[in-house]
Amino acid sequence: MKKTIALFYKNLFLTNRLFTALGVCVVLFVLAFFFQWLGVIPELTFYALAMLVFIDILMLYRTADGVFSRRHAPERLSNSDDNDLGVYIENRYTFKINVGIIDEIPFQFQKRDVWFKTVLTPGQRKQINYVLRPTKRGEYAFGLIRVFVKSPIGMVRRRYNFGPAETLPVYPSFLQMRKYELMAISNHLTDIGIKQIRRLGHSLEFEQVKNYVQGDDYRTINWKATARRGDLMTNTYTDEKSQHVYCVIEKSRAMKMPFDGLSLLDYAINASLVLSNVALLKEDKAGLITIAEKIGAIVPADRRATQINKILEVLYREKTAYRETNMELLYTTIRSVIKQRSLVVFFTNYESFSSMERQLPFLKRIAKFHLLLVVFFENTELKKLNESPAADVEGIYIKTIADKFAYDKKRIVKELAKHNIQSILSAPQNLTINTINRYLELKARQRI
Repeated sequence: MKKTIALFYKNLFLTNRLFTALGVCVVLFVLAFFFQWLGVIPELTFYALAMLVFIDILMLYRTADGVFSRRHAPERLSNSDDNDLGVYIENRYTFKINVGIIDEIPFQFQKRDVWFKTVLTPGQRKQINYVLRPTKRGEYAFGLIRVFVKSPIGMVRRRYNFGPAETLPVYPSFLQMRKYELMAISNHLTDIGIKQIRRLGHSLEFEQVKNYVQGDDYRTINWKATARRGDLMTNTYTDEKSQHVYCVIEKSRAMKMPFDGLSLLDYAINASLVLSNVALLKEDKAGLITIAEKIGAIVPADRRATQINKILEVLYREKTAYRETNMELLYTTIRSVIKQRSLVVFFTNYESFSSMERQLPFLKRIAKFHLLLVVFFENTELKKLNESPAADVEGIYIKTIADKFAYDKKRIVKELAKHNIQSILSAPQNLTINTINRYLELKARQRI
């Protein structure tokens, strides 16, 4: 019974489409008589055009599913990265068709020219690939795929709609995280500008006794093992493990400033995700704290297999607040949550020396118990102003102000160093590399 009802509705649908096509043809013939009566177009030409349109409509509408299309998209998109998407298209007509495709991408991209054109022979399948680069975290709603088909006659164009509409989440840059993860596993971090740090002394983590090979440090020779074996034997050491690395992200209005379409908060989030993953690969424990006027999220340091996914989910939901950061609350939270000496990487932004001075008393307190690394941003727009020559008096004033702000940034670095606080002044696009660099350096120098 159900199959009979379905077949009836299918036939009714096809009949309705056929009647629509015939109705269009009737309208065309009426217009033909009307224009002939007016004497605008010769009778024979008009009838020929009407006949071509009629044949074109029959060719396109006699098949209910002449084409098929679907969107190929990942389960989630990576923020600030080029994400590969695609539209699959298949020709089910018995003749060659010209196809135009509109993929209704989310409004956040503000693109109105996503139009793909292609030609398909009978039975041909094709994948059309394109790239999207989101600059904000959150949910992105994709609409339908609109396919416009023309036959070889080309007088009529038929539209197909394919769905369903779907919503994809945009997470912090997990593509960047995977790239650094592969490089850390294969020890190729130096290929992307991460410098090699000379190890000072030995770590306390003994690994094994092995045969001496040329180039080993003489100070590591194990004389007792050498006497027993009759060959030179050396001790080997490994980096200390299970050290705690906490990323503390400030979410105040200072982190709302955009650069290349991405807010400073998102740059800090991406760098925190990559640093946490590298720390886990180095068998350290990674944790996270976010702060504005209130504590946002706390992920205690751990090195379980699920830790990086837990951090990723927390960072996905973080948003900028518009009040000053409560540094006293941050200090008390760090004292209560972090029980052993750890590396605390504090992502913030200072636009003036006075803004740092307000936080300095609390930074000094944190630095008494932990190795504190303050990461803040270089204003690249001011740097461009400094490098460009002044054309008039107004330009001189602007350049002078820009110089003052740039000088304040350098003063902040020196002032933090006076109080034994590590710091990184980085351009936003280099933040991840510079942060990982400093983490590896501090680990190699056994500062943690």
